[in-house]
Amino acid sequence: MSTVSTKYWHKLDDGRVQCDVCPRACKLKSGQRGLCFVRANEADAVVLTTYGRSSGYCIDPIEKKPLNHFLPGTPVLSFGTAGCNLSCRFCQNWDISKSREMHTLADSAAPETIARAARSLGCRSVAFTYNDPVIFLEYAIDVARACHEIGIKTVAVSAGYVNPEPRKEFYAHMDAANIDLKGFTEKFYHDLCAGQLAPVLDTLVYLKHETKVWFEITTLLIPGANDSDEELQALTAWVMKNLGPDVPLHFTAFHPDYKLTDRPGTPVDTLARARDIARRAGLHFCYTGNVHDFSGQSTYCPGCGDLVIGRDWYELSDYGLDASGFCRSCGTRIAGVFEGPPGRWGSRRKPVRLADFA
Repeated sequence: MSTVSTKYWHKLDDGRVQCDVCPRACKLKSGQRGLCFVRANEADAVVLTTYGRSSGYCIDPIEKKPLNHFLPGTPVLSFGTAGCNLSCRFCQNWDISKSREMHTLADSAAPETIARAARSLGCRSVAFTYNDPVIFLEYAIDVARACHEIGIKTVAVSAGYVNPEPRKEFYAHMDAANIDLKGFTEKFYHDLCAGQLAPVLDTLVYLKHETKVWFEITTLLIPGANDSDEELQALTAWVMKNLGPDVPLHFTAFHPDYKLTDRPGTPVDTLARARDIARRAGLHFCYTGNVHDFSGQSTYCPGCGDLVIGRDWYELSDYGLDASGFCRSCGTRIAGVFEGPPGRWGSRRKPVRLADFA
């Protein structure tokens, strides 16, 4: 395991050091690790202990991130490390994000190797996913630099729980992001995530108004926790007011997992209801996920209403956009990143051994 120095921290008067990457502000004695488990106090400085290590590499469809308006149909080389800076009781990737076992990080790769592998495998982008990349931002940024040197784009799948200064540096190297807006009350974040809502909203506003990063939002709907009409109306009204009508919003189905197994899975009707609320709020691109729902997962032109991208899970069917993302029926520009014809990767998931590209 490779340990590297970091810069987002400061010393405290009592001899501890404070990590300044995220709002958690972990205060660490010598030898202690932060809640994320990958940032630690070594020799009175905060270091990243997982640089160059991964829990595995895989080629996914870009729609799985989920990103529906970013190079549709193309393959993305995805990887994560271990640990997380939130403690979501419903985590769907808990075996990775909550891992305290370093053998989870079975694969290793230099940034240049990851970029080279992505190009060789025909991937248009590399995604930092499975656990939150802000906790391994030094590694993610170096990978992003290597990718950009050879024309590969980068994607961050994140909860947006990060402080302003590291956030600015991190997203300066990202082309796209999916931000997990877990709920829309401070109580939900406090009780189920051990975090706060306000910093996540700050990240969304920052991405919209101060960067060129294409981003989409995902909210996992948990029965009885964050799926009331009132909360969904407040969430979608906030998105409309602060981010505008063209930011895609994904409502995805929860399944019982990790420490929240006493709730049922999300009914399809709940997702449809959430989508209807979002559309009534004025949002143009509202999607359902983790269920079979062709209508709810497809893209419709806000100008003429025509189907412009048909989706069945991660498989594309109808495609009514030109190479630049304009509706072929009425000429309306669909918000997003569209470069040429759609890819044909489909729903395949292909594990990759990075050692083959070293």
